[in-house]
Amino acid sequence: MEGALVANWTAEAVNGSEAPPEAEGNRTAGPPQRNEALARVEVAVLCLILFLALSGNACVLLALRTTRHKHSRLFFFMKHLSIADLVVAVFQVLPQLLWDITFRFYGPDLLCRLVKYLQVVGMFASTYLLLLMSLDRCLAICQPLRALRRRADRLAVLATWLGCLVASAPQVHIFSLREVADGVFDCWAVFIQPWGPKAYITWITLAVYIVPVIVLAACYGLISFKIWQNLRLKTAAAAAAAAAAEGPEGAALARVSSVKLISKAKIRTVKMTFIIVLAFIVCWTPFFFVQMWSVWDANAPKEASAFIIAMLLASLNSCCNPWIYMLFTGHLFHELVQRFLCCSSGFLKGNRPGETSVSKKSNSSTFVLSCHSSSQRSCSQPSTV
Repeated sequence: MEGALVANWTAEAVNGSEAPPEAEGNRTAGPPQRNEALARVEVAVLCLILFLALSGNACVLLALRTTRHKHSRLFFFMKHLSIADLVVAVFQVLPQLLWDITFRFYGPDLLCRLVKYLQVVGMFASTYLLLLMSLDRCLAICQPLRALRRRADRLAVLATWLGCLVASAPQVHIFSLREVADGVFDCWAVFIQPWGPKAYITWITLAVYIVPVIVLAACYGLISFKIWQNLRLKTAAAAAAAAAAEGPEGAALARVSSVKLISKAKIRTVKMTFIIVLAFIVCWTPFFFVQMWSVWDANAPKEASAFIIAMLLASLNSCCNPWIYMLFTGHLFHELVQRFLCCSSGFLKGNRPGETSVSKKSNSSTFVLSCHSSSQRSCSQPSTV
């Protein structure tokens, strides 16, 4: 059966395979038995990925909530991208982990359809929120006067989430609890036509990977061209500054040139989003390549190891973004650590044995003031554009 192996392992994405078709003499044939040693390795790696994704993205959301610059456009997109990564962790990585432990899906039909639906919602959301963040950076660099305003940001993010919910709807119809062998039930995909798996996986690959990558490449091509122009302006500005001492015309040219220069803060945010995009491409390329290969090539290898490695690499994308944020916006996490240490020391001081309730209340009030002033000092870092 075409793509039979894909049916059970890819809880990470679309489980893109046919259910045991009635056309084959009403026989039911489930997927091949798994390699238990490989399954144990997969469970261990998924546990690590789940822990890193949950803790990392939770820290990002907490840091964004406590920072003084929470109204920054970039931080707004970072918040929603972290939420999307949490959706991936909870509704893709966690179900896949439980599925690897039990081997079969143990739950009602409604839960099967809901899990499959939310798995693809996470894929769409993480992809298109990243695309939206990149478009925002492109506007900020190429047309700063026409960049998205806060109201437009909210509408764009809301439309993205709604679009992801709608685009994932076919999962509810395709997947159901099916008898894959005599007395054995699993959450399985049903395609009426034999070309169904090819059409569906091709559509998912185009919508979640190929089209977004093309748009992202165009965005960063424009950004690179604009930065190249900026470097030329910077060179001209340096020459004008050198000539400024010779007359008023040179000074005027230096002032005009300096206005057109792109700030280092904007370039830093572009670098961050570019690294996030690069991580997305590296993590998801093997996954979609294996998916397409499995349904379009009848001679594709049927060993589970290639599929599992590709799936694990795709799952890794949900936990690597917080580390990229930390690399480029380290002051966020520095503020969070300072806030945590301040609150911890205040809590310990307020719970010393032998203190009266009056002294505890006094210490608490003093702590609030000191913690507030400490947070103000820690927020003195420059805002990210």
